Amino acid sequence: MSGALVEVRNVEIMYHPFILVIKNLSLEAMEGRITAILGPNGAGKSTLLKAVSGVLKLERGRVTRGEILFAGERIENRDPDTVAKKGIVYVAEGRRIFKELTVQENIDAVSYAWGNRVDPGIVYDYFPRLKARRNTRAGYLSGGEQQMLAIGLALLAKPRLMLLDEPSLGLAPKIVSQVYESIKLMHENEGITMILADQNAVKALDIADYGYIMENGRIVTEGPAQRLREDKDVKEFYLGMGAHRVSYRTVKWYHRKKRWI
Repeated sequence: MSGALVEVRNVEIMYHPFILVIKNLSLEAMEGRITAILGPNGAGKSTLLKAVSGVLKLERGRVTRGEILFAGERIENRDPDTVAKKGIVYVAEGRRIFKELTVQENIDAVSYAWGNRVDPGIVYDYFPRLKARRNTRAGYLSGGEQQMLAIGLALLAKPRLMLLDEPSLGLAPKIVSQVYESIKLMHENEGITMILADQNAVKALDIADYGYIMENGRIVTEGPAQRLREDKDVKEFYLGMGAHRVSYRTVKWYHRKKRWI
């Protein structure tokens, strides 16, 4: 490992004209590892990934304070095509594929656009389920198959960093397991650094090396994935293994108060 590939330093993010979403947030993603960003809907996970990828700029958003570095170079507020050329690929929430094209046509088009960097058959290597559907229009695929295709297309860029936004969203548990197994295998075989944002904390922490938990645009706790999986407060109040669900910040305030009494 050679240190942090991505560094987010004291970042504030706003959407035009004055909607503050991310507040003084800092984190690191180490090269060659999977970093999980977890939190409920609306925590700011997708906004953060869009800021790293440059897509934020297309949605009238902007990093108004702080800096984002990739391999030591500042990339905040750059155009998404400039960021992509540096080896950063964003797999957006919502399965962004060419739904009118067949699976094979999607693969051919994206492979050509990236200059045929890798053998396009790599998509079928990691997602063999798609091979039987290669002549089917992508819009007719199941939600899980569309997610597999979206991730597979990102591989064709031969990325140094892959940003995965809610890969489990709306999928059946069995399909979620298949998608996550493929993500882990890609990471191991291709050596891709990954930042994974998902509400499915259990699955994300199973494959991640390090994790951050976000609430309301801030990091409320962080640590090695194994430690987060075993943390009593995280398990009870975030992973849903207790009788009550409240915010993690509230839990920590409550425990501090108990110690003061």
